[in-house]
Amino acid sequence: MTSSSMRSGDLSQIPCTPVNEGGRVPPGCIVTSQRWKGSELVKTLKGRLKVVIEDNLGVIDFHPSNEAGVIYVSETDLVAGSNFKQKIAKLRKANSLRGIVIAELTPVSNQYYCELQKFVILELGLRLLFVSSQTEAANLLIQMVNEEHKPHANPFLVKRRKQPIDAVVLTLVQLIPNVGPVKAKHLLQKFGSIRGISNASEEAIAEVVGKSKASHIRSFFQHKTSSFANQQPSVT
Repeated sequence: MTSSSMRSGDLSQIPCTPVNEGGRVPPGCIVTSQRWKGSELVKTLKGRLKVVIEDNLGVIDFHPSNEAGVIYVSETDLVAGSNFKQKIAKLRKANSLRGIVIAELTPVSNQYYCELQKFVILELGLRLLFVSSQTEAANLLIQMVNEEHKPHANPFLVKRRKQPIDAVVLTLVQLIPNVGPVKAKHLLQKFGSIRGISNASEEAIAEVVGKSKASHIRSFFQHKTSSFANQQPSVT
């Protein structure tokens, strides 16, 4: 299945994702969008998991659990510059979900790596994972499903606990004006993630970096949010 066959023409009419309550994704299962039916990825999943195909998942490609929603960005999507950014932004608006983006990193798509990182991690505060193929993505999704019922061991749950700070995330935080490596580290230690920083109040940020820098940081994230909304009006 090519990415072009999975792209939607008008994302403004697609909801973020239905609200799913009460054990919608049974243990050992993964809920998959109809647009992935017959793909190499789903064929790999079926060898290891029970796959439930649904056609009303909105922009979501996979639900490894009730709480997690996954969007897959293919090499073709990245190279073509298709509407995947709108899909990811809609995922960000689904506050009840833990948003995860899986993207194909290949020799062809490698040139878009930094731009995608900045958009997904810095601007939207979502989790970004890279794979080299649909088969590798399937194995990653299988791992997510298997680990979902082991919350203390689950590497895909974003928890505010002491753990090594990702060097890439630390570098991205330093892209915020007037934030150096020390302040970036303190912000991540306090708020746990870029999304945590973007959602924090100016008063909470000021406790870490001071009032002046806190004002700059809040303005930075407000500008990023408003700029994207103006550029992509169909996302609202």
